Amino acid sequence: MKITKEDISNILSKVNFPSSSSGIVDSGSLKNVQIFGDEIILDIEISNPTLQYKKKIEALCIEAIHDMLSDMKNVKINFAIKEVKKDIKIQGNPIPNVKNIIAVSSGKGGVGKSTIAANLSTALAELGYSVGIVDADIYGPSMPIMFDLVGEIPQAIELEGKKKMKPPSNYNVKMVSMGFFTEANQAVVWRGPMASKALNQLIWDTHWGALDYLIIDLPPGTGDIHLSLVQAIPLTGAIVVTTPQEIALADAKKGVNMFQMDSIDVPVIGIVENMSYFTPEELPENKYYIFGKDGGKDLAEQLNLNLLGQIPIVQSLREASDGGRPAVLQENTQISKSFINLAKNVVDSVNQRNVDLPDTEAVKITNMKGCSN
Repeated sequence: MKITKEDISNILSKVNFPSSSSGIVDSGSLKNVQIFGDEIILDIEISNPTLQYKKKIEALCIEAIHDMLSDMKNVKINFAIKEVKKDIKIQGNPIPNVKNIIAVSSGKGGVGKSTIAANLSTALAELGYSVGIVDADIYGPSMPIMFDLVGEIPQAIELEGKKKMKPPSNYNVKMVSMGFFTEANQAVVWRGPMASKALNQLIWDTHWGALDYLIIDLPPGTGDIHLSLVQAIPLTGAIVVTTPQEIALADAKKGVNMFQMDSIDVPVIGIVENMSYFTPEELPENKYYIFGKDGGKDLAEQLNLNLLGQIPIVQSLREASDGGRPAVLQENTQISKSFINLAKNVVDSVNQRNVDLPDTEAVKITNMKGCSN
């Protein structure tokens, strides 16, 4: 039986772009089909240039063709990048002298996102990079405790006729937090627009100086603060934190999908698996997989993302966070080595992202469907 181009087009007409109801054929993105013996070559036009997005489309097309035509062994796809109108974007990086802006997020609370953000920031500083961190968890700021900066108040300075905040710092990490402006036991009860305005002020009204990395510790979930962030500044990328537990993995996947939505399109640098295993102090060689084994690793493989690190549960990590001295500063311990390794992997992934992808842009969002807490 001779296979025609029309046969291939009919098969691919049932294939939609990842996380979209738009079809590859119906949208006009399938530009050409060539058949040479048992080889099929497809030319497909896409607007998302990321490697992970290309791999998803490739897998969907190959699966559809092999399901109908098992004797067609080779499927090759050539991707062309569609020019996207720039009228919905704000060009450039609005924070002078800040090279990379990384959001640390989680699909749900309780997975240790802030602990990861604090130790990642400190580890980057330990590696010699200039680092700042924004505690964007407006409703539950915890960074002042983790950096032993409770009670600090940012100083006001004047630059070029404008009032700016000079961020407090500790362990060579500059930091701003809503916790500097509220009492320790004071609940922040704000609607979304007020919280978003507060986040913008923390980012824009701070004089950061020259930074290699600005880490944004986001609140859990996918809500107003996240949308405000991608509108306020162009993110270099996002890191998603999860535990190996199935419930956490399901929410982590939603978090990844949010950043990869066509209207947001923020590169996901990778996944951090926190609470990977428990190691008691008296049995340092033992590992107990309390929340499951390799869940974050498997999720990263499933989504074609980098696994940036697997961080264990150890008593000293909790003690360090409560004591205001990030655990990565402990000398030559298992937990400090884990965080230094995490930071090195983040640096490598960000450098690769900056080679493979164009500069990021802030997003102008007028209507977001399907994105909620």
